Amino acid sequence: MTILRTLMIMLLVGLMSGCGYNAMQRQDEAVKAAWSEVLNQYQRRADLVPNLVNTVKGYAQHEEKVFVEVTNARAKVGSLQVDADTINDPQKLQQFQAAQGELGSALSRLMVVSENYPQLKADGLFQNLQAQLEGTENRVTVARNRYVQAVQQYNAMIRTFPNNMTAKMFGYKVKPNFSVDNEKAISTAPTVDFGTSAPAPAASAH
Repeated sequence: MTILRTLMIMLLVGLMSGCGYNAMQRQDEAVKAAWSEVLNQYQRRADLVPNLVNTVKGYAQHEEKVFVEVTNARAKVGSLQVDADTINDPQKLQQFQAAQGELGSALSRLMVVSENYPQLKADGLFQNLQAQLEGTENRVTVARNRYVQAVQQYNAMIRTFPNNMTAKMFGYKVKPNFSVDNEKAISTAPTVDFGTSAPAPAASAH
């Protein structure tokens, strides 16, 4: 019986391998790893917000609306309960995208404000934070694209025959992905209209 059981297990393992089980495991882990990197880069961006806002405030104190928008958007991002299971829940992923899109748009408006303050643009701390933000945005884009590709590969695998039979047997389901609309909201700076009034004079340097 022991020998027969061993042979049956070996046969079953061989069949699962031939039907894509091992490949699904690898792809599932690849998606999780890509998601972790997305979260890391978005967290890096969120961590920059307080110092960036405080620095801009030192030169543009009257731009209170923009500061509130950025602060509120960051708070909304921080309030979301995001973990490994988020990538399996379309609604939670959509909420995550929307919140990150709002923060990205608010940060874009904050950077537009800085254009009106030459002293701020010349501030060494601001220049450093701006460079960090630009670098982080680039890393976010790379991480997000890798995640999109990982999900596409995983979804394509579990939908094809005979992998779809194995996926159904072991509970592998199609994962939601970043949508086009939310992608644009995250990666595209908003149009900002300050009207025709001249900007207020810059505050004196620290």
